[in-house]
Amino acid sequence: MLNLGFLLPVLLLVEFYAFQAVKQVTDRRFFRLLYLVCSALIIAYIAYGFSRFDRSSGQNHQSMLAAALIILFYLPKVILTLLLLLEDIVRLFRGIIQYCKRTKTTEKRAFLPERRKFITQLAFGVAAIPFISVLHGITLGRYKFQVHKHILTFEDLPDAFDGFTITQLSDIHSGSFDNREKLEYAIDLVNQQQSDLLLFTGDLVNSLAGEMIPWMDVFKKLDQHPYGNYSILGNHDYGEYIQWETEEERIRNFKAICDLSPAIGFTLLRNEHVRLKKGGDSLVIVGVENWGERAHFMKYGDLDRATQGVSSDDFKVLMSHDPSHWEAKVLAHPKQFQLTLAGHTHGSQFGIEIPGFIKWSPIQYVYKQWAGLYEKMGKMIYVNRGFGYHAYQGRTGIWPEITVLELRKKK
Repeated sequence: MLNLGFLLPVLLLVEFYAFQAVKQVTDRRFFRLLYLVCSALIIAYIAYGFSRFDRSSGQNHQSMLAAALIILFYLPKVILTLLLLLEDIVRLFRGIIQYCKRTKTTEKRAFLPERRKFITQLAFGVAAIPFISVLHGITLGRYKFQVHKHILTFEDLPDAFDGFTITQLSDIHSGSFDNREKLEYAIDLVNQQQSDLLLFTGDLVNSLAGEMIPWMDVFKKLDQHPYGNYSILGNHDYGEYIQWETEEERIRNFKAICDLSPAIGFTLLRNEHVRLKKGGDSLVIVGVENWGERAHFMKYGDLDRATQGVSSDDFKVLMSHDPSHWEAKVLAHPKQFQLTLAGHTHGSQFGIEIPGFIKWSPIQYVYKQWAGLYEKMGKMIYVNRGFGYHAYQGRTGIWPEITVLELRKKK
């Protein structure tokens, strides 16, 4: 009730200012009426979309589209409201100054000066930027796959693995897809990288094993890489975000999700490791279950169990879904993990990235390591921006990622 009591006045304020802006830029009743009808229809669909959410099956396309519409239409309206509210504050001060300066002979004027039309036009121009960006993210951005290539150098990399390449995928979220052609293109793009090793760092589904069934034939087209295809579980792969009638149903769903990895050609690592051998040298791939620092995320990852039989001198690539694991547990671990691969954040699916100039997303206020490469204490973590999408049916400025990492021996 408290949230509704706060949200409703804010919503009414935003709608009031948005309509005042429309009234100022057009005096034609048709366009004003059209705006009101469109706003009513959008609000009705948002309400309908969220009403379709079922805790027994998790998020669906209707609820994701409803979330996308909130961002698409209300982010510009909030910006419009803030700019016009600022103008009204200026008008108030101008009115107070005008009132204080009045004399008996001064011509009577309205206390508040009229809102300047060019300010409203400017506000519409500014609000149009996020509207167009979010619209692009919903229609095109969610399938705008990008290949990010990086060369990582290590002093202790075994000689035989100098030039070894890894393709990383993360956060597939198969239950969100709705375009087979775009997905097939992305799988072809992965295969074109011709890496030595393919690693997937969790969140194959949103919640249910059945979400992957329509796309199995597409993901089976992933090449078997020379040194293998390995995967781990992400927080969504445990099916704990939906309501189950019985514990047995939850367990069956979890087992089915685990069985998906081998069905599409991956070896699932659950607090386990595998040793890759090349030219007399070896490299250890460690895969742990989900471990998130925030209280509501599961903490199933067990570094000690996963590295039984592994020495601190071995060169290790750790797969851990949640990047908060890195600073909380990985960095100080005695086994010494030279490289960690994570995902989870999706880069918030919303932000601005211009290489060399700006890299911003609201998720950076939650996660220190949220997209790309980070280095600390001589160790590295790479956070993949995610292959799919979830919650918000779009990607704005933070595009879906296929990562290619080349390991090099520091000379």
